[in-house]
Amino acid sequence: MLYYSILACLIGFILDLIIGDPRWIYHPVRLIGKLIEVTERLLRKIFPDTEKGLLVAGGFLVLIVSGISTGIIFCLVYFSYRANIYAGIAVESILSYFILATKSLKVESMKVYEKLKEKDLEGSRYAVSMIVGRDTASLDEKGVTKAAVETVAENLSDGVIAPMIFLLIGGSVFGTFYKAINTMDSMVGYKNDKYIYFGRAAAKMDDFVNFIPARISAVMLILGSGICGKDIKNAVKIFRRDRYNHSSPNSAQTESVCAGALRIRLAGDAFYFGKLVKKPYIGDDLSAVTPENIKDVNQMMYASAILTMLIFGGLFTAVYSVFGRII
Repeated sequence: MLYYSILACLIGFILDLIIGDPRWIYHPVRLIGKLIEVTERLLRKIFPDTEKGLLVAGGFLVLIVSGISTGIIFCLVYFSYRANIYAGIAVESILSYFILATKSLKVESMKVYEKLKEKDLEGSRYAVSMIVGRDTASLDEKGVTKAAVETVAENLSDGVIAPMIFLLIGGSVFGTFYKAINTMDSMVGYKNDKYIYFGRAAAKMDDFVNFIPARISAVMLILGSGICGKDIKNAVKIFRRDRYNHSSPNSAQTESVCAGALRIRLAGDAFYFGKLVKKPYIGDDLSAVTPENIKDVNQMMYASAILTMLIFGGLFTAVYSVFGRII
């Protein structure tokens, strides 16, 4: 079945590149989001509003949401393959398509680019607010551009390469598990008054499952930047120097590569929920930040994603082939 999962991942990846993410009410990730909302409300009623109570409740959130999401997909995939091998591949292909987000990242970030090119600052602020967690109302053109570039660079790992690796290892069941963890982190993994304790388990789990994929993503982005004719030598330099310039152990891995390849400075202080958060810079201010950098990072993202599919798809096919002969 693992061979079929690799084929399904490839089909899903191609569908994602061609069609992009559908805005569908029954999109699996949206359903996971609804499950998180319902489970959070229930757990907050059950557990006391204390540090210990919220930490325990957050742990149960991770167990319940990941367990239900993965369990449903396991049953769906299992019975699909039992019915017909082609039905199983079709179901896994569609699920892989839903889990990957390459084109949607490009589409949403290019909306920011288009508004910037039209000199519509308010429109660009609104467009970038749809894809970032920071406050955007006071951002200037440079700030909007940096926010869009950073988001594409960071989500190259979270939205493309990490889920692709999980899909290649264990099919849509593993892919759904990863997406459930990542969605919980994006919804409750904040360090504000509401989620500092409740969201800690989700945030720590997200750090754990992304630890290796984030570093693989950085390597793939370095290679992708070289293919796109960017400064690969500087990408390696800034990656080695600045890859931990973030509160998360994973987020700056790809951001540092991006900053180095484009010879720009990213990150720095930002406002979240009205509060200033002090953050170190990533990269050197060797070139001016311009809207064209959004196009550049999307090109690098596509090159990195395709490379990952080719390299790791081939690698896991070979591994499963050898493993199959051994057993």
